[in-house]
Amino acid sequence: MPPRRLVVLGHPVAHSLSPRMQQAALDAAGIAVRYEAVDVAPAALDSALDALIAAEVWGNVTVPHKAAVAARCAVRTPIAEHSGAVNTFWVADGALHGDNTDVAGFDAAVRHLLGRAPEGLRVGLLGAGGAAAAVAAAVEGWSGATLHVHARSVDRVEALRRRFPDRITIGESPEAVAGQVDLLVNATPVGLSGDALPLDPMHIPRTTAVLDLTYRAGLTPWVRACRAAGRTADDGLRMLMEQGAHAFVRWFGTEPDRTVMWRALQAAGFA
Repeated sequence: MPPRRLVVLGHPVAHSLSPRMQQAALDAAGIAVRYEAVDVAPAALDSALDALIAAEVWGNVTVPHKAAVAARCAVRTPIAEHSGAVNTFWVADGALHGDNTDVAGFDAAVRHLLGRAPEGLRVGLLGAGGAAAAVAAAVEGWSGATLHVHARSVDRVEALRRRFPDRITIGESPEAVAGQVDLLVNATPVGLSGDALPLDPMHIPRTTAVLDLTYRAGLTPWVRACRAAGRTADDGLRMLMEQGAHAFVRWFGTEPDRTVMWRALQAAGFA
C-alpha cells in the first residue's frame, strides 16, 4: 500500500525544497499523495515518530534528526546501518524502516560534476557530521578512492574514521587536505547563510574540483568564489534531487521524472 502522506522532518525545515520537488514528482506520476514539511524539535522527535508510525506516514529526514531516526528504525538497509544515518523512512508491518539515499545522491552529483566515474579519486572532505558519513560511504564504494578529512571536532573525525577505518586519513588543516586531492567537498554548514567560505579558493589547486553540499538561491558564496577563481565547482542541488529521486523509488518502486523535479527547483529560483 502506498503511504497516506509524505513528510520531511527537520528543525528548522521551512526552507526545505523537498516538498516542492517531491510534490512535482508525485503529481507528474499521478500519485495522489501530499508531501509536507514538518518542523520537529529534537525533544519531540520520539513522540512525532510514534504518531507517524501509527498513521503510516512515510518520508524524509534532514538536519538534525538523521542519526536519531536511524536509532529508532527497527529495520535499516545495509547502507543506513553502515553510515549510521537515515534520511528516508517508511512503515511496514507497524515497524519503522530506514534507508540512506544521500549516499546515492552524492555519488550521482560527483559523476555529474566530473563527467566520469570516480574510481581512483582522491577526495578531500571538510566536516565530519551526518553529511560527511554519506560522503565516506560513497567513497568506500569507489575502487581505489581515498578520503582525506579535516574538521574542527577531533572527536567527530575519530568517530568517522572508526566507522570507515580502511578509507580515511586525517588532514591537519583544510589547506593540507585541499593540496592533495582531486575533489574537495564541503560538508559543513558554512555557506548556508552569510558570506563565510570553508576555504579560500586560492588554496585549492586549479585541477581540483569543488562540491559544496549546501545550496542557496544564486549558488553558495564558496561556489561563486571558486568559479570566479577558475575552479570547477557546484553546489548540493544535484545531490538533493538525486537523493530525492532514490527515495521516491524506495517508496513507490518506480523512477520519478527527474526533469520535472529539476524544473521545480528552477521555479524556486535555485537550479
